[in-house]
Amino acid sequence: EVQLQASGGGLVQTGGSLRLSCAAPGFTFDDYAIGWFRQAPGKEREGVSCISSSDGSTYYADSVKGRFTISSDNAKNTVYLQMNSLKPEDTAVYYCAADPTGWVTAEPYEYDYWGQGTQVTVSS
Repeated sequence: EVQLQASGGGLVQTGGSLRLSCAAPGFTFDDYAIGWFRQAPGKEREGVSCISSSDGSTYYADSVKGRFTISSDNAKNTVYLQMNSLKPEDTAVYYCAADPTGWVTAEPYEYDYWGQGTQVTVSS
């Protein structure tokens, strides 16, 4: 079973930056899509960004385009989410997930494996 480890969350002020990491020790991301999702209290889980490890294609939610950047280091089996110009509305628990089909999608039900989540809090 794939074990994903999300890290890098924290507390930042509006306009600040954080970089989230999603690692899978002992597992290679080849042919998988890795997605970042977030869930704020009282809200549904939403797809933020995802990347195909095979061809590098990416997806960004409209709310984060131009501010967040997803990247993959296949040698380290790690996917990063660089988050810049953070806003209070970005506050949520962020999860990474793996989709073995490799298709870039923002639908949570497409993903089979999930990490434990990391809290991101943006203060105003």
